[in-house]
Amino acid sequence: MANKKLNFLADFPAISTQEWMDKITADLKGADFTKKLVWRTPEGFNVMPFYRQENLEGLQTTDSAPGQFPFVRGTKVDNVWFVRQEIDAKTVSAADANKKALDVLNKGVDSLGFKLDREKLSAEYISTLLEGIYLDCVEINFRVCARKATELIDILADYIKSKGYDAAKVKGSISVDPIGRMLKKGKKISADDVTAMLTAAVKAGEKLPAFRTIAVNAKMLNNAGVYCTQELGYALAWGNQYMEMLTEAGIDAKQAGLAIKFNFGVGGNYFMEIAKFRAARLLWAKIVEAYKPSCDCAAKMCIHAVTSKFNKTVFDAHVNLLRTQTEAMSAAIGGVDSMTVRPFDFTYKAPDDFSERIARNQQLLLKEESHFGKVVDPSAGSYYIENLTAMVAEQAWKIFLEIQNKGGFYAAVADGSVVAAVKEIAAGRMKAVASRKETLLGTNQFPNFNETAASKIEKSGKCCCCCGGAEPENEPLPKTRAAEQFEQLRLSVEKAGKRPKAFMLTIGNLAMRLARSQFSCNFLACAGYEVIDNLGFETVEAGVEAAVKAGADIVVLCSSDDEYAEFAPAAFKALNGRAIFVVAGAPACMEDLQKEGIENYIHVRCNVLDTLKAFNQKLGI
Repeated sequence: MANKKLNFLADFPAISTQEWMDKITADLKGADFTKKLVWRTPEGFNVMPFYRQENLEGLQTTDSAPGQFPFVRGTKVDNVWFVRQEIDAKTVSAADANKKALDVLNKGVDSLGFKLDREKLSAEYISTLLEGIYLDCVEINFRVCARKATELIDILADYIKSKGYDAAKVKGSISVDPIGRMLKKGKKISADDVTAMLTAAVKAGEKLPAFRTIAVNAKMLNNAGVYCTQELGYALAWGNQYMEMLTEAGIDAKQAGLAIKFNFGVGGNYFMEIAKFRAARLLWAKIVEAYKPSCDCAAKMCIHAVTSKFNKTVFDAHVNLLRTQTEAMSAAIGGVDSMTVRPFDFTYKAPDDFSERIARNQQLLLKEESHFGKVVDPSAGSYYIENLTAMVAEQAWKIFLEIQNKGGFYAAVADGSVVAAVKEIAAGRMKAVASRKETLLGTNQFPNFNETAASKIEKSGKCCCCCGGAEPENEPLPKTRAAEQFEQLRLSVEKAGKRPKAFMLTIGNLAMRLARSQFSCNFLACAGYEVIDNLGFETVEAGVEAAVKAGADIVVLCSSDDEYAEFAPAAFKALNGRAIFVVAGAPACMEDLQKEGIENYIHVRCNVLDTLKAFNQKLGI
């Protein structure tokens, strides 16, 4: 039989959107399409279950090429990014920080981020710190108190000249961000002082033409728990505030635009984060265009991405590797200019050589082995990503306009409205984590049953800025991770001395008792309880006897709704107060069972955290 050539266009004719909808509607068998398949995102817009070419019509995101205004597809004609490692030069000597920098530069890093001690800042300090580093081959970035920025720039300019480098080829940044300090530390800084710090840094930065001296540290919003549209909307207003202050102070619009660098967080919502970076470049280009710079280059958003703190955990911490890997992928596909991947163990200790090596290699694998650096804007043309980019841009722009209509970002920070909004968003996310509407694998869902963590925690909270430990004048941004509430709960159990036992009294319908015992084990292990599962008992009396013999503190009845009317009162009576009695599920007979004195139920609509806290209280923990 002769080979037949396939003609996909002929063999698979075009299917209209209506035909797809008719098929989906039929498969839903009367269920509501919107409720079942349309995703209402926390960011405030609807995402359809499928997109088609017709959904690209009218979108601005498809109108430009990489490297062309408005830069939605990237500011470059390649997708190469700098792999950054952060080095805390405040806690070690300049010589030790230099030694570490030279070491990591030989391990794939091409960008360094130094956190400097303002008290030690001097020409000798910087010379020691940068000794042996080829500044025309790597990117160097510094964090120091904003009031020391001009001094640092002068020292760097002199050092670069003394070593014979062309200053125009030495790339880097200095993080002058007074509004960021107001947000993070609750400090009050007058608008005049903010403007003075910005203009001084930009003017001094003329000696370092390839440096960005002004920072928009939107990553702190991400770390506080906001969603990507809020992070982007606030970042745009933040950057626009700096543009406005600089240009009103007489700085040229081109010079102002080229001085600003955006430091974004990147969270675990994979496609949304890709869309965020694409939308960010588009919107920032439009904002800068309004200032009429002499060159489009001023409208190119420079983006550094840092993996988020908010979703990282202490328990089952190696899951952080999965989180940071997808976050790094989002940032790389989104076309960032540089990236920092946090080591997986930063939540409970100072990262060691192993965790830092893994963090570096996560980027290097993407860049060198998966070739993410070879393709510009690989998500372009995806019906889903293009629409998501447009929707993220629309929501972020609404937030930007709201801030502008209220007097700008400085005013919104000074009057506390930004922090209040962030706190409200973060509280909502914490509630979602507590009820498992937002999942943290290994923490509020599918925990490692026998893990302990108290012995590995080395970190202690302390002030890390040049504020002298003073009380904040305004309320600062919240500093918490989504997992902390569960971690505190589990650590309290771990430190209680006696680990509570939760016994599964499985009986009746085989499928239901197995499903509910698995659910209950997972539920109760989130508190660190020892869970004892069972295959099944012939009678509730036999199950209760086995539970008492095992020394159970909690007994969970696992059966079907229909059988609870009989089994639950019998088990409750047999247990006779010797342990906390719990019914797995929310049966129709719950009201009748409550009249019998049965008050504890665990099911999918529970607030897991509050329920476990209540159990701890009853157990005396």
